[in-house]
Amino acid sequence: MAKTRTYYVCSNCGKQSTRYMGKCPGCGEFGTLEEVVEAPEPKNATLRAAQAASGPRALPQRLAEIPAVDDARWPLPVEEFARVLGGGIVPGSIVLVGGDPGIGKSTLLTQIAAIFAQSVGRVLYVSGEESVRQIKMRAERLQIQADELFLVTETNLANILDHVDRVQPQLLIVDSIQTTYSDDKPSSAGTVVQVRECTARLQALAKATGIAVFLVGHVTKEGTLAGPRVLEHIVDTVLYLEGDSFQAYRLLRSVKNRFGATSEVGVFEMRDVGMVEVTNPSEAFLAERLVNAAGSAIVVTMEGTRPLLVEVQALASATAYPNPRRTANGVDFNRLQLVTAVLSRRVGIRVADQDIFVNVIGGLTIDEPAADLAIAVAIASSVWDRTIPADLALIGEIGLSGELRAVSQLPARLREAKKLGFKRCLVPKTVRRGDALPEGIQAIPVRRLIDALNYAMPRLKPETEKEAAGE
Repeated sequence: MAKTRTYYVCSNCGKQSTRYMGKCPGCGEFGTLEEVVEAPEPKNATLRAAQAASGPRALPQRLAEIPAVDDARWPLPVEEFARVLGGGIVPGSIVLVGGDPGIGKSTLLTQIAAIFAQSVGRVLYVSGEESVRQIKMRAERLQIQADELFLVTETNLANILDHVDRVQPQLLIVDSIQTTYSDDKPSSAGTVVQVRECTARLQALAKATGIAVFLVGHVTKEGTLAGPRVLEHIVDTVLYLEGDSFQAYRLLRSVKNRFGATSEVGVFEMRDVGMVEVTNPSEAFLAERLVNAAGSAIVVTMEGTRPLLVEVQALASATAYPNPRRTANGVDFNRLQLVTAVLSRRVGIRVADQDIFVNVIGGLTIDEPAADLAIAVAIASSVWDRTIPADLALIGEIGLSGELRAVSQLPARLREAKKLGFKRCLVPKTVRRGDALPEGIQAIPVRRLIDALNYAMPRLKPETEKEAAGE
C-alpha cells in the first residue's frame, strides 16, 4: 500500500525540505516553509491494464503532415497589450499576470475582456475576490458594455470547469489563482499544492479545447510571483504590471513568452476611465524635461524590440561624511558604482567627496549597459554644473578602461531619436557590421569616455584636463 508523503516547500522560492526549518535553506527567508501532504491515488491492476490497453492518446506525426494554422492569433485593437503578447492572443495559451496590489491588474483585464468580447468572441470572467456587483460597478466606471462578457464569482475549480462547459468561452480569466482550490487536494486555497494543481488543470483545459486562459497572480514583498516556482514554468507567458502608485504610468512587461519576444514592454496611463495605452511613450517620458538643466541626459534604451527615449537625471552634492552616498533609482546600483569609478580613475573627476544620486524619469528601470554613457555624462554635468545640448542623445556601454563599446540595434535607436527631433547622437566608434545608420540624424562616433565628455561639454575645467592627461 502506498504511503502518504509529507514534506515542506518554500512559498517564496519553491525549495523542498524533508523537515521544517524556520529559515529557508534556498532563499534565506523566515517562516516561508509550508507543509505539504501528498496521498498517492490508489492504482489497482485492473486500472493499469485498462490504461495499457487503451494506448497513448496522441500519436507522433511528421512535421510535414501537421496542418498549418491559418489564424494563429486573435488580434486585439489594444496595440500595447498585443505588442507584449507578441501580436495578439494565441488560442490555447495560458498567461499569468502578476503585480502589486492595487496596481491595476483587474482593471486592465476587465477592459481586455470587454474588448475581446466585442471584437473576437465570448469571455468568461471568474473572480474569487470580488462579487459580480463589484465587477459591474467597475465596468460602469470604465464605461464598458459587452453582451458576450459573462461574470461569475467562484473559487472551486470543479465549478469553474462546469461554467466553462456551459458558457463555451474563447477566453477565460481567473482572478486570482491563489483563491482557486481543487477538492482533490486536502490543503486550503493558496498553498503550494493547490496553486500547482489548479494551474496544471487549467493548462490541460487550454491545450485540449483551445481556450485562452489568463490567470491573475499575487506577488511577494520582493516583487516575485507568489507560489511555487514551477508555476512560471507551467504557463506560456508571464507578464508583470509595474509602476509606482504615486505615478500615472503603468508598464506591462513580459518576462517569459513562448510566442513572442521577452522583455517586451507596453506602456499604459491610469486615468478615471481605466488604463489608456500610451502609443508614443518616448514623447510622454520627455514631456516635462527641462532643456537647460545640468545633470540631465537622454538615453535611447531598448525594451524588448521597442526603442525608448528616457531622461536620466544625476545630482552630485558635497558630503560632510567620510563615506559618500550612491543612490540609484531605476538603474542597477553596481552599474552606478562602475561608472563612478571610471569617471574618477580614467577621467579624473573628483567624486570621493560627493553624494551622487541617479534617477530615471517615468518609473522605468533600465537594465541594459547601453545607458552607461548617459549616466556618466549626467554625473559629469552635475559635478561641473554644465548643461548638455538639448538635441543630443547618448548611447554606449562603458568599459573599465574608459572605452565605449558597441550596442545592439543601433539603427532602430537612431530612428526613434530622429522621430522625436534629436539632431545628434553620441555612439561608440566601433559600429557593428551591417548596421545601416538612418539619415536625418548625425551619429557622432567616439572611442573614449573623455572624448564624449569633451563633445557634450566642450570646455572642461583646466584642472580636470590636467588630471585626465596624467599631469
